Amino acid sequence: MKARAQIVIPGRISDAEALWYDTSRWPTFIDGFHHVVSADPGWPTEGTIVWDSTPGGRGRVVEKVVRQEPRIEQVAEIDDPTMAGTQTISFAALDEERVRLTLELRYRLKERKLGPFTPVMDALFIRPRQREALARTLARFARELAAEREATSGP
Repeated sequence: MKARAQIVIPGRISDAEALWYDTSRWPTFIDGFHHVVSADPGWPTEGTIVWDSTPGGRGRVVEKVVRQEPRIEQVAEIDDPTMAGTQTISFAALDEERVRLTLELRYRLKERKLGPFTPVMDALFIRPRQREALARTLARFARELAAEREATSGP
C-alpha cells in the first residue's frame, strides 16, 4: 500500500534539506509529532531515530535509515504500533529558486482484524488519511521554510 504527497516550494535544496533534518523544528511541520525519544549520533545519514506522536496519534515511531543521499533523498524503514514500511523524502531542485519535495510512504498494516476487507478499508479510509497527513506535513514545511527565508533575508 502506498501514500504519496508532493509540493513545489520556493527556496534552495540545501535549505529545504537542512530544515527537514532539524528535529528541533519537527513540531512545526511533522503531522502528529510530539517529541524525539532518541536519535543515533549518525542520524540522518545512518542509524535510527525514535519519536512519539501526539496523544491519539501513531504512538511510538521508529525510523531506521536505509539510505541517505545528500540533496537527493532519505529512505527509512518505519515501524509503529499499526504499520511498518518504508518512508522516502526526495528533494529535487527545479531551478535556482524552486524545490520539489516528494514524501512517500509504502506500508503494510500489522493487524488484519478486517480479514479480506483490509484492502478495501485501506483504499477507502486508511490511505486517504495517510495522503492527507503527508500533504499537511509538506504544506506546514513549506510555510516554515518560507518564514525562515523571510527571517534571514531581512528588510
